[in-house]
Amino acid sequence: MKRTKLINSELSYVLAKMGHFDAITIADAGLPIPPGVQRIDLAVSEGVPSFMDVVKAVVSEFEIESVELATEFVEVSPELHNELVVYLDEVGKERRREIPKEYMVHDLYKDSTKKSVAVVRTGEHTPYANITLKSGVVF
Repeated sequence: MKRTKLINSELSYVLAKMGHFDAITIADAGLPIPPGVQRIDLAVSEGVPSFMDVVKAVVSEFEIESVELATEFVEVSPELHNELVVYLDEVGKERRREIPKEYMVHDLYKDSTKKSVAVVRTGEHTPYANITLKSGVVF
């Protein structure tokens, strides 16, 4: 059995296969998942698992090159957005590099998820609680 934070086998497998600049999206319960993109559905009930719980588990095993977010996340759900940004800034400090954040309107953001290797659906019911992580390299 794995000893790390992330124990979901399907999600671990996807992360292990990713290369530089590949993308994975962690989504709230309502984000539409584009046809042809792998769905990893972790949602059990409202709020379970939470967006931040899944982000933290994935980031614990993932080298981030950059992230993409919807501009509406900042405006509509500022508390969760701020929690996410503070967390990403802490991760960046630990890894000795800033994690670039790119914002786009939600319609463009949804379209960009077509390039994701997978979309991970959480039980989050906070509007616009979605993030696309682009893979970095560890060397």
